[in-house]
Amino acid sequence: MDLWLLRHAAAEERSASGRDEDRELTADGAKRARAVARGLVTLNAGIGLVVSSPYRRARQTADPAVEALGLSRKFRESRALEPASDPAEILAEVEGEDAEGVLLVGHQPHLGVLLGQLVAGGHVEIPLKKASLARVVLEGQGKGTLRAILPARVLEELGRARG
Repeated sequence: MDLWLLRHAAAEERSASGRDEDRELTADGAKRARAVARGLVTLNAGIGLVVSSPYRRARQTADPAVEALGLSRKFRESRALEPASDPAEILAEVEGEDAEGVLLVGHQPHLGVLLGQLVAGGHVEIPLKKASLARVVLEGQGKGTLRAILPARVLEELGRARG
């Protein structure tokens, strides 16, 4: 299975409620999330499921990807992608999925720690910039091979080429 890790796009510094989970994407962040989703489609990634953190900014990043990939019936939120969660929780949650690829939409440092654990073991963090995407081919027992890290600007270019 391919695991695709997408960090949420740029978000406001503080929400009106003051709660971190309520922070929304900025106008530029929302625009970038849509552009990244168009680029994701060009990869023909075989993504059959999208799982997002329930935090508003992650969901707002996931929604355009779900729409672009035509996966409205193959989408769910998971608390295992919240920033303070143990990355092993999301691995356990998706390990039995019957999909060629799974897209996880979440936060830094959570996704960076997950990426580091998969490809380097131990407690190494491989940080992801906002709206960037990483592809890991899972090889079982919480291990994988890093196949790509695509910055947002590369995904945007791919999406523009698509038309």
